[in-house]
Amino acid sequence: MGLLKLLTNDPLAFALVVIPLLFSIIIHEVAHGWIAYRMGDPTAKRMGRLSLNPLKHLDPIGTLMLFLAGFGWAKPVPVNFNNIPDRRKGLLFVSSAGIVANILFAFFALLFFRLFSISSSGTTALLVYYVVQINITLAALNLIPIPPLDGSKILMGMVSERTQYFLAHLEPYGFFIIIGFLYLGILDPLIGFFRWIIVTLIGILLP
Repeated sequence: MGLLKLLTNDPLAFALVVIPLLFSIIIHEVAHGWIAYRMGDPTAKRMGRLSLNPLKHLDPIGTLMLFLAGFGWAKPVPVNFNNIPDRRKGLLFVSSAGIVANILFAFFALLFFRLFSISSSGTTALLVYYVVQINITLAALNLIPIPPLDGSKILMGMVSERTQYFLAHLEPYGFFIIIGFLYLGILDPLIGFFRWIIVTLIGILLP
């Protein structure tokens, strides 16, 4: 459902979805930039992208798509891997950072829910539910190894230079591949598979 329709039908649900969705995307992007900075690349920091201010990260088209179609994106945090001494390690750690940040966000939301014995029928419980679902889904989506998703960059950190070259040249067509997977019904099972892995991991850590 597009967020505009949700806003019309249920303003409270709209707020409970938009706020965690917005900050989940921002935390994902900031995590990329922060790890890159720690590994030697100051690009994101110099451009003011290590900030939780939404205005620093919103992409006009991605935001419009979010409201109209129910999915969207933020401006990718710029990373110059040439500034990172070990490029392979940079690809692995920087690309994994956003995914790990989303999984941790979901984990701590569930931990908060349990520690404070929140009523399962209240507004806070609903907010926690959206935080968990949004972050697990974002992490699962980005684990798919299709450029420009993070999974492709993680894969690039583990494969030969020839395969890296292939993936890099596939990136301009990545959006169309994702849309094609969505149309063919392949995308949802892929997301579901990675969601299962993440939920299983969280279940082990938080039985």
